[in-house]
Amino acid sequence: MLYALAKRALFALSEETSHHLALQGIATAHKLGVLPCFVTKPDLETELFGLSFKNPVGLAAGLDKNGDYIDALGALGFGFIEIGTVTPRPQPGNPTPRLFRLPQKQAIINRMGFNNKGVDHLVSQVEKSKFQGVLGINIGKNFDTPVERALDDYLICLRKVYRVADYVVINISSPNTQGLRSLQYGDSLDELLSGMKNAQQELKQAHRKSVPILVKIAPDLEPEEIDTIAAQFNKHKVEGVIATNTTLSRQGVAGLRYANEQGGLSGGPVFDRSTETLQALCNTLSPSIPVIGVGGILNGDDAVQKIKAGAGLVQVYSGFIYNGPKLIADCVDAIEQFFDSL
Repeated sequence: MLYALAKRALFALSEETSHHLALQGIATAHKLGVLPCFVTKPDLETELFGLSFKNPVGLAAGLDKNGDYIDALGALGFGFIEIGTVTPRPQPGNPTPRLFRLPQKQAIINRMGFNNKGVDHLVSQVEKSKFQGVLGINIGKNFDTPVERALDDYLICLRKVYRVADYVVINISSPNTQGLRSLQYGDSLDELLSGMKNAQQELKQAHRKSVPILVKIAPDLEPEEIDTIAAQFNKHKVEGVIATNTTLSRQGVAGLRYANEQGGLSGGPVFDRSTETLQALCNTLSPSIPVIGVGGILNGDDAVQKIKAGAGLVQVYSGFIYNGPKLIADCVDAIEQFFDSL
């Protein structure tokens, strides 16, 4: 009831304004110590990537790009938090408006463009946080870095976040940075993964700490492209994959207000496409490479469908915006019931 009232007020404001106000409100409630009155913290211990998760439901990257709200978001009951996408240098992102709600379908279109304060700011925020759970950091390239030099940007970010991250995600699937998705293919992907895995080994020795590297892929892939990408992941022995990012498709939202806005579509309409990509990927990947399922999870049954498709963990974003913290417990409960039924 309380979240429904808050959502009504927030949805009366512009999308980006309500985004910032919601985060500030959660942070204020956390500082006042009142969050436990409104949320539950479900437990369902899960082991993956050599890490221990309090439950298998996490927050996807994009909500807290700069790590400014780690402690507050961590108090909502998530099993893990992923912050970013962060780039080596601060950048403003694309011009506004760049965020659009499609409430009829519990969907969002965004073309934010990796707006963030830069990796140094994010690292300083992580160092200040008291969050004890699993923290992932999602990294990208600056918009003005040529695609052929993208590895340089990813290496800068990897080297700076390595010591404070529990896992690192290479984001090569956002549709809002020109040319970024080309890094999912052929020699570009091969060279990127080779460079990142070599750096990972150097950092592992230097920090005496093993940090898994995951790759986040798009849902807009043909079956043969999924097979080719999976072969590269197998070759380079990445520790995990996140499937999937937002889609460029407008299937399921045609005719709605904002449906023709440029950007990535998330929320309910991406669920089927994302889950199909997840399942196809799991059918081809080495069994030693786990997958996090994300895309269109609006309720507990959606989370279970991701697990059935092969996911070891799930993440929420748009569903959390529309349904609030209750979604976390609903997903954990549904997953637990599914496991108990096996």
